[in-house]
Amino acid sequence: MLYKNAKIFTEDQEFLFGSFTVENGRFGEILPGASNASGIDLEGATVIPGLIDIHNHGNSGEDFSDGDYEGLVKIGTFLAKNGVTSFAPASMTLPYDTLANAFAAGARLKREQPAGCSRIVGINMEGPFFSEKKKGAQNAEYLRNPDFEAFKALYDGCGGLIRLVDLAPELPGAVAFTEKAKELCTVSVAHTDATYEEAKAVIDAGATHLTHLYNAMPGIHHRKPGVIGAGSENDQVAAELICDGLHIHPSAVRMAFKLFPGRICLISDALRCTGMPDGEYPFGGQMLTLKNGEARMPDGALAGSTATLYQCMLNAIAFGIPKETAVCAATINPAREVGCDRDLGSIAPDKLADFIVCDENLNRKAIYMEGENIA
Repeated sequence: MLYKNAKIFTEDQEFLFGSFTVENGRFGEILPGASNASGIDLEGATVIPGLIDIHNHGNSGEDFSDGDYEGLVKIGTFLAKNGVTSFAPASMTLPYDTLANAFAAGARLKREQPAGCSRIVGINMEGPFFSEKKKGAQNAEYLRNPDFEAFKALYDGCGGLIRLVDLAPELPGAVAFTEKAKELCTVSVAHTDATYEEAKAVIDAGATHLTHLYNAMPGIHHRKPGVIGAGSENDQVAAELICDGLHIHPSAVRMAFKLFPGRICLISDALRCTGMPDGEYPFGGQMLTLKNGEARMPDGALAGSTATLYQCMLNAIAFGIPKETAVCAATINPAREVGCDRDLGSIAPDKLADFIVCDENLNRKAIYMEGENIA
C-alpha cells in the first residue's frame, strides 16, 4: 500500500515531503516528492513513528504489578489508542513472587499480542534495589540490596523480557550487580542518594541509563554534581524525563535536553489512575489520591504521572524543545534503550509499520500498527 503526499519524519530525523509504502506490515520505500500514483492520499498530513513508552505502570484502573493479564491488555489497548504503539511496563518495589506473577503476564502478552493492543517490548524492573532515603512513593517494606541471583531468576522466569533493571549505586553490591546484569539488559540508576563518585562507579561498571531524571535523586550542586553530573558527562548514558508539566519545571526540561543531547527518553511514568476520575487508588500496597490530574501520596508527595507519553511529547514541544528532538525522545531514543531499534522507533525500510498520521501540530488523526489502522 502506498501512502502519499505527507510530511514524513524519517530516520534522518527530519521531515520529508513524500510517500512511503507498507508491505506485509513493514515499511517499504520512502519516496520524496508529490505523487500521482494510486494509493492513500494523506493530503499534506504529518506522519511520525508510533511512540514507545519504556516507563509506564498502568492506566484505566489497572496496574502492571497486579499481574492480571486482562488488566495488562486493557493497559495496552488504552496506550495504543493514545499513540503509544509499543511499551515496557514498569513494576514497583514489591515481593519477588508478586513481581514474578506480573512478569509472567508480560510474557504472555508478548506471546499473544492481541489486536489493537500496544506491543510489549520489554519489562522495566523498577525496584526493589533502592535507597530508603530516596524511595519516593515506593514501599519501604520491600526494599532490598542488589541481588543478582534473585534478578536472574525473575529474568529467566519471563524468558528474558526484562530490558531495564534499576538500582541505587550506593547500595552494597551495586557495582558487582551492574557488571553481571549489563550482559542481560540495560542497567539504570534510580531512587538514589548516590554521590558523584558512587554513581560514576556503577556507570563505569556498565550502567547506561538514569530513571526519571531529577526525580528521586539529588539535585545538581556545583560541589556535589551527583548522579546527574556523572550521567551527563558520559555519552553512553541516556536519561528518562517525565514531561507532564508537574514533575519538572519547563526550564529544567530544557536543561535536561542540553545536558543529555540526543540521549533523552521521554516517559509517562503513568499510574493506574491515568484516564480515571478523581478518587483514591491503590499503589504498590499503599493508597494515593488523584485530584485535578495530580496523583499524590498521603504525605503530599507526587507518586507518578497521569499523563500519556503523547501528552508529554506535546508538552516538551510547548516548553521549547524542537519538534524533531521531541519526537526522537519519544520514539527512537527509548527504542535503543530496550534494544528494539532494529524493528521500531523510526520510519525506515524493513521496520515495523507503526505510524501516526497527525496535523502540523502533531494532533493525532489516525494510528497504525504494522500497517493496520487501529484508531
